[in-house]
Amino acid sequence: MNKNELIEKVATVTCAHTEAKDAVNKVFEEIVNALRRKEKVVIQNFGSFHVRLKKPYTARNPKTGEKVTVPARYVVKFTLSPKVFGGEE
Repeated sequence: MNKNELIEKVATVTCAHTEAKDAVNKVFEEIVNALRRKEKVVIQNFGSFHVRLKKPYTARNPKTGEKVTVPARYVVKFTLSPKVFGGEE
């Protein structure tokens, strides 16, 4: 399912298409803003998003074979809730 399909599902259940689009966009916007503040986002019975610092490492350019250093950076991690696929209840 992509974002447009999600908007269509929300619109069929709750409201007009434009209101559903605004609601879905606002939810995603708030998740992104919280992650930018390095806050953990937990959605019950779905999963959680959190930001972690990935350490710098040495990689290899596959085209030239030259070694390059990849700097430290923040990455978003997602952990699926065990309840999603019938786990603990």
